[in-house]
Amino acid sequence: MTQLPFGLDTPVTVDRRALVGYDNYLAAQRAVDTLSDSGFPVEHTAIVGSDLRLEETVTGRMTNGRAALAGAGSGVLFGLVVGAFLGLFTSTTLSFFMLVLWAGLWGAVMGAAFGFINHYFTRGKRDFASRSAIVAGRYDVLVATSHYDHARAVLEGAPMPADTVVVEPPPSAGLYDPAMGRPADPAQSLTPQQPVAENPTAPAHSISQQQVAENPTAPAHSVPEQHAPEQPAAAPRKRS
Repeated sequence: MTQLPFGLDTPVTVDRRALVGYDNYLAAQRAVDTLSDSGFPVEHTAIVGSDLRLEETVTGRMTNGRAALAGAGSGVLFGLVVGAFLGLFTSTTLSFFMLVLWAGLWGAVMGAAFGFINHYFTRGKRDFASRSAIVAGRYDVLVATSHYDHARAVLEGAPMPADTVVVEPPPSAGLYDPAMGRPADPAQSLTPQQPVAENPTAPAHSISQQQVAENPTAPAHSVPEQHAPEQPAAAPRKRS
């Protein structure tokens, strides 16, 4: 259930269902375009991306010279725009073009200087150029529940391109444990832990209070030594 603002105080509730899922955006776009070509009211559809991740594509190696060249290119464009704007206030055509050329030249010089200095102070920690983009792992085409059957019939009757990969919904990962911050194992969450029974045959490591009083320096877990009983001495024989 998705609530969309309509006006100021009137929310509109839209009940949507997942129609089909793909592994790339172009496939989801083709699905919506197929619905549109068939006369389906596409205002009741939406493309939702999930499993977002950041992808950084390396475009090449970056050196001080390339950094200066890239900065010069950006500076030229900026200088030409500024020069053209200031040239509108000149009185002659010659002064207009001269101002634009000088602005472009100074923009190239300043851009090259800034590009060189910026890359020089990185000390070789980033000697490559790249571009970043946020992409999704799957793209689901959602449709309003009231138009779900119609949209399903349209897509089933339309030919599917060979490079289209339909992504199935991922299986459930188990019950969410807020204490651990991750899904818990269903087998562990449903099986109660049994207490460990004590071993009645285990030897006792404690001594009585009387033994502690007799020998206070003895360790608490020591077992008193067992001494053999003394035998009485034999009586001397009488001489006859």
